[in-house]
Amino acid sequence: MKVLLILVGKTTDKRLSVCIEDYMGRIIHYHPFEVNVIPELKSTKHLSAEQQKQMEGDAILKSIQPSDTVVLLDERGKEYRSIEFAQWIEQKQQNTRRLVFIIGGPYGFSKAVYQRANSQIALSRMTFSHQMVRLFFVEQFYRACTIARGEPYHHE
Repeated sequence: MKVLLILVGKTTDKRLSVCIEDYMGRIIHYHPFEVNVIPELKSTKHLSAEQQKQMEGDAILKSIQPSDTVVLLDERGKEYRSIEFAQWIEQKQQNTRRLVFIIGGPYGFSKAVYQRANSQIALSRMTFSHQMVRLFFVEQFYRACTIARGEPYHHE
């Protein structure tokens, strides 16, 4: 199973970038893992949040293939414990060619992206910046990989 992480905008904090790159380097030992960065919109001062979500959504949808299983990282999504997330990923491996996770921009996702999504996952009930979510997600994905292999990274 291939895994794609779609992000809206570059990671602007260099400290976060270093940590994200570290976990991505670890993940590729378990799954083919790619990142697709949707460029941030330019000149957004005159755009409403809804217009920005629509434009970002159009770019996101162009990156998705019809056969992809699409998972939005969304605060209203289903919450998993790390072990449950690992089991969920293992189950997806049975019938998924490409698993696509999407972290939206600061205003979230357009209606069209929500409609295309197969599921939504929340990392927490708390709201985090879309920049921080990137690090939290790749760490949790790496943790799930180690849990699935019975490796000692995760402790009960």
